[in-house]
Amino acid sequence: MKAGETLNEALPRYRVDIVEPGIGSRRHWVRCEIGSNLIFDVEKLQTYCLANWDERVYDAFVVAAAVQFCDHTRARPSNGWGRSFTLRIPVHDSTYWNAAPVSAALHDALGFLTGDRWQITFVERSMPAPAPRQGNFPLPNAAGVVLPFSDGLDSLMVAGLTKLEHGQRVIRVRLGSKSLNGRRAGSAEIPFASIPYGVQYGKRGSVEPSARSRGFKFALLSGVAACLSKARQVVMPESGRGALGPSLVPVGQAYEDYRNHPSFTDRMAIFLSTLLDHEIRYVYPRLWHTKAETLAEFVTQCRDGSEWTATRSCWQGQRHVSVSGKMRQCGICAACLLRRMSVHTIGTSEPGDTYVWENLTAARFEDGAAPAFKKRHPEGALHEHAIAGALYLDHLASLLHSPVGQVGLGRQVRRLHESLGIPEEAVRSKMRRLLAKHAEEGRGFMRSLGPRSFVARWVGRKEQCVCP
Repeated sequence: MKAGETLNEALPRYRVDIVEPGIGSRRHWVRCEIGSNLIFDVEKLQTYCLANWDERVYDAFVVAAAVQFCDHTRARPSNGWGRSFTLRIPVHDSTYWNAAPVSAALHDALGFLTGDRWQITFVERSMPAPAPRQGNFPLPNAAGVVLPFSDGLDSLMVAGLTKLEHGQRVIRVRLGSKSLNGRRAGSAEIPFASIPYGVQYGKRGSVEPSARSRGFKFALLSGVAACLSKARQVVMPESGRGALGPSLVPVGQAYEDYRNHPSFTDRMAIFLSTLLDHEIRYVYPRLWHTKAETLAEFVTQCRDGSEWTATRSCWQGQRHVSVSGKMRQCGICAACLLRRMSVHTIGTSEPGDTYVWENLTAARFEDGAAPAFKKRHPEGALHEHAIAGALYLDHLASLLHSPVGQVGLGRQVRRLHESLGIPEEAVRSKMRRLLAKHAEEGRGFMRSLGPRSFVARWVGRKEQCVCP
């Protein structure tokens, strides 16, 4: 670092010029072209047209796509975390976007989420973007809540439980490319049916796996849907582990992960409410519950309580978890282990071919996988993901009696006090109960695997009490 240079100024710099087709980019800047790198689907955009087309919505999607492009095409430094991004983005009303309320809220949300430094300048478009045809969707007369929906277990469970409370006034926002409500993604028959844009990263592809921009992308899609449908709430489906765990147990020297955290979505609510002139808030009905507790309620209270077995929790892509041509879930990443722990806790089971690693009681890692699976060797990415997943859940369970963990817990208690508006002592009590319950479920799961299990050996077969 040079004398007089601040930490942010010393971050690796990356300048990206987002341009319209046929428009030249600045010299020595990375060119990112709308239509080539940032690709918009007219039919999918149409599902966001509930009334007259609002050009601010299109511009917001351009911003989200541009952030995703930057995040994936610039690797984080090996000796640190943060990067410095300078962006130039064309919009329909640059004065509006550059105004302090909108610009400051955007920068605050992005900086908090990613741990990077962002400097975004908006310029006027050379011509308006083509407006999609107005949609005609059967929305409820009074939209109650919007819920981001994926193929995951949390989405299905919380959608079912939210429907019990709000009836037909729940609007789902698709966060993937598969069908929604039995109709193809992007269908003009239903609103918010699919992500309306895609991002092409160029010849090198994505070079940064941390992908913190996903949080911005998904919060923006669901928040925009709430604004357009005049709903006031976005119901976040994550359990306490999903919302708070990544910030409580950061990986290595990584910046804390706030992708599903109330402190981040508070910032997104301010940004979108300012941008689109409609006040929204993100709520977390399962924040103080474990996944097992939510699953138990879903199974007993919802008519479609058996549908959870068809959901997917695994982080791995198809090419890594196919057995005899059929895609499974790996069964050993942190998400799969949490799912299996939750299923065990409520005393139920899943089909035997749900996971690649069918048998977690095996003494050796390689012996737990399906016989037909070829990538069973105790080395490489899957082995590393398995060890990291097991230790991650164990680390979360041990926070209450860890002196180091108390520092992080205290910081999160203060953040949640500010976001939720409840006394710090109440937050601390809820946090303790959540972590103690997670630890209790973990101990029961580990006992079921037996002392010879490769998973048990990895976590040291810890049986000590973690009660506060």
